[in-house]
Amino acid sequence: MKKLLITEKPSVAMEFAKVLKVGTNRKNGYIENEEWVITWCVGHLVTMSYPEKYDEKLKVWRLETLPFIPKDFKYEVIPNVQKQFDIIKGLLTREDIDTIYVSTDSGREGEYIYRLVDQMIGVENKEKKRVWIDSQTEEEILRGIKEAKNLSEYDSLSASAYLRAKEDYLIGINFSRLLSIIYGRKLAQKINEEKASISIGRVMTCVLGMIVSREREIRNFVKTKYYKVNAFLGGENSFTGEWKVNEKSILYESPKLYNETGLKKEEEAKEFIETLKGKKAIITEMKKTKQKENAPLLFNLAEIQNECTKRFKIKPSETLEIIQSLYEKKLVTYPRTDARVLSTAVAKEISKNLNGLAKNLKSDGEINGYITKMIGEKYPTNNLAKTKYVNDSKITDHYAIIPTGQGFENYAKLPDLHREIYRVIVKRFLAIFYPAAEFNKVNVTVNIENETFYANEKICTKVGYLEVLKSKEESKANETLKELKKGQEIEVQEISIKEAETTPPTRYNSGSIILAMENAGKLIEEEELREQIKGAGIGTSATRAEIIKKLEKIKHIEINTKTQIITPTEKGEAIYDVVNNSMPDMLNPKLTASWEKGLDMVAKQEIAPDEFMVKLEDYIQTKFKRVKRY
Repeated sequence: MKKLLITEKPSVAMEFAKVLKVGTNRKNGYIENEEWVITWCVGHLVTMSYPEKYDEKLKVWRLETLPFIPKDFKYEVIPNVQKQFDIIKGLLTREDIDTIYVSTDSGREGEYIYRLVDQMIGVENKEKKRVWIDSQTEEEILRGIKEAKNLSEYDSLSASAYLRAKEDYLIGINFSRLLSIIYGRKLAQKINEEKASISIGRVMTCVLGMIVSREREIRNFVKTKYYKVNAFLGGENSFTGEWKVNEKSILYESPKLYNETGLKKEEEAKEFIETLKGKKAIITEMKKTKQKENAPLLFNLAEIQNECTKRFKIKPSETLEIIQSLYEKKLVTYPRTDARVLSTAVAKEISKNLNGLAKNLKSDGEINGYITKMIGEKYPTNNLAKTKYVNDSKITDHYAIIPTGQGFENYAKLPDLHREIYRVIVKRFLAIFYPAAEFNKVNVTVNIENETFYANEKICTKVGYLEVLKSKEESKANETLKELKKGQEIEVQEISIKEAETTPPTRYNSGSIILAMENAGKLIEEEELREQIKGAGIGTSATRAEIIKKLEKIKHIEINTKTQIITPTEKGEAIYDVVNNSMPDMLNPKLTASWEKGLDMVAKQEIAPDEFMVKLEDYIQTKFKRVKRY
């Protein structure tokens, strides 16, 4: 008897074939030797049927046939991959094959791809095992096969995948048809087109809402000028102190204030500084602290997509394609991950990754230099498990994206951009082994006639991990504040006014929108804070880039190719208005994130699939009644 192994892509099948020594001599859609048969999907082979497959009358969009919620869903083979489906069907039902190793991508969508095929064929009386791997290295593939669990252990993940597809299908078809029937003609007139349909998506419409809301905030923003007060203080080593109102100030709770650091009118600011001229300046407080800053956490997909958009001005979908290619070339671990930490098990073996990099990246002078320094300085790798970079509780399907230390037979042939992105991942990985960067911080408070001025200084005293990530802060030539003393009187050279103005929020770019989706609609710039509040996001690491791509394809948004800045189109804004007037909660990131959380709970067996489905059907029915009423 033989074992059948099925992967998601032909290229992945070839890697398994090499490791299992099956050879790479392809037959008609599969490879075979005396022990193994290896075949592959080509992405999705099966899809959900459109309503007209249930009833031809449903092809025409009519209000009276909505909402469409079938009791039993129909599926069909995608026509252009029928040939490969038939090949897989022949193999899955062969009498000499008794065990099936499911080796599609280790995630919800990979699970769904195989389960649909299995369902369409009706594979019975065979042992089914699930191969779950984090990289395509030889050791990991062999481990995955050796430790493969029964496929049934992934039934809850499969249930979550089916529900995600049903949810997207039901919301997309029903609300696209409903809103197009009611508002399509008005929309066409508004955007000056002959006819227009309204395309609605559970996640897509919510993301459009985020983009349009931000654009309108910017459009409606009115700049406001205000006036800050600065004091130029000290003698030879002079420094600038910035004024801030306090309880003893003559301006405390005054209507003249714009905010705690500025006044509304220039004349009033000038009058204020006149009251301070010729007065003594006394240092009332000196605070000296030492600060340590550790390397940031490792990359998950959202973080590396944002980084690559900033650095290389590429779309998240392109970043994912490149990292997927690096994964298939065995250079990095699995890309579609939400985790930014490693598992305890991986941490114990991390020297293998480092040794592989040390051995094979000698031609890269910069990276080789960092590794050489690590070895020379004896930066410990065995303490990693005790750091914030290792946390089993923060890992669901996969750990963070890191270099495997292998795959270098492919490195020389990498296109330049692929190599650059690989180096970004390597450097983020190496940085976690470097010591913390250290800083001396000095905060000075100066009193002039009961008015308070503040100055601060941050000097890098130990570069630490910043050496690797090249975000080193420039140390000032003169450390002007540290020699000052509390109670000291200092010279007031000048008190001046500085004009300032409020700034509008910034537009999303194709990377920052991914981060905002991960954080349920909040774009949080501060990385540590982002990690602390992370919960259920909008979409998943595997789907977010495709959602942005689709919004651009259907002309709801435009993305500037040079800057990657996102703006809504006229059509996108018109659709936003329709949704906002008819079913505004579709634009609410918290609601969309709660659906994603529900799917996650199904995967974790915290709620039953039927419970999720009942809530979904109830939501659709309730929404329909409300929208039809108006």
